[in-house]
Amino acid sequence: QAAAPLHPVAVQCQEAQVMVTVHRDLFGTGRLVRAADLSLGSAACPPASWSSAAEPPLRVTFLAGLHECGSTLRVTPDALVYSTSLNYKPALAGSPVIIRTSPATVPIECHYPRRDNVSSNGVKPTWVPFTSTLSSEEKLPFSLHLMNEDWSAERGSAVFQLGEVLHFQAGVSLENHVPLRLFVDSCVASPAPGRSSAPHYTFIDSSGCLVDGQLDDATSTFISPRPRQDVLQFAVDVFRFAGDSSNLIYITCHLKVSLAAQAPDPLNKACSFHKASNLWAPVEGTQDICSCCEMRSC
Repeated sequence: QAAAPLHPVAVQCQEAQVMVTVHRDLFGTGRLVRAADLSLGSAACPPASWSSAAEPPLRVTFLAGLHECGSTLRVTPDALVYSTSLNYKPALAGSPVIIRTSPATVPIECHYPRRDNVSSNGVKPTWVPFTSTLSSEEKLPFSLHLMNEDWSAERGSAVFQLGEVLHFQAGVSLENHVPLRLFVDSCVASPAPGRSSAPHYTFIDSSGCLVDGQLDDATSTFISPRPRQDVLQFAVDVFRFAGDSSNLIYITCHLKVSLAAQAPDPLNKACSFHKASNLWAPVEGTQDICSCCEMRSC
């Protein structure tokens, strides 16, 4: 708030210092306090500047580094909190027997978020921004869920009948990361956990080719367009392993991301086979990025 009789103390938390502006009519009574009676923090730092009664606006200004004047630092999960105080300690004036004003302390806090970029914008760096550094250092939380038929919610049951369709939704949580595009590199089904168990069936292969869609009895496809760049949906016709009495299927998928600004290419793609045209087509990007799916050599 601007320093005025209704809001007599204004605080500006800057990048490395705090500026406190005090209206000399501190109590809103019309009686002006003396600049010499004001100090900042437990170290009682004096003001940096002040105006006289003949120089309106009638203000006293303090300027101190965040670690100066006896300030304290408190660290919370989300913020760095620097605490200090504005102190008013009136000197005895006139009669030493009576006083006409009381001392006062105004607590001051500056909160700095721990999870944001802080920059004065004074420098225009040519290297990658801070969020890019974060995205390379933090682990990305990927997810893969079975969804209901209209993709509105996760499916409540993992039991299917032959003739039904598996609706998969792959995703990644970005939080502070730069925009990313999600891909499903490969998916392998097996009657036991682990992609290396035998027998196994690879229905997404070669960096994003949904090869199951090539079979005569399948309509498997990637869903286009995507709901978001960090989400990829695909539908696969239900199947089971011949001769396996347990009728259990374990799905293991390899998910990855690329920068959303990067154009899809043969190693970063989502391609479906369209039987009507006998051609491979990508969810996004040019059609030539799917040409390697036919030979499964990408």
